Amino acid sequence: MKLVNFLLGLLVPPLGVFLTVGVGPTLIINILLTLLGWLPGSIHAVWVIAKHEEQLNREGRIS
Repeated sequence: MKLVNFLLGLLVPPLGVFLTVGVGPTLIINILLTLLGWLPGSIHAVWVIAKHEEQLNREGRIS
């Protein structure tokens, strides 16, 4: 699932963020960045997905 989220974060940034963190301020920020351009939205999406995975690893939810 991680790979799918990262690919969606690159190809359709808001969808990748939505599937990772759900609806919230992070998704709205990503939508605005994507409207400014595909590259800023993709960079933000990959960063959000990576940080979310890192946090889950730190909490011990993913082995």
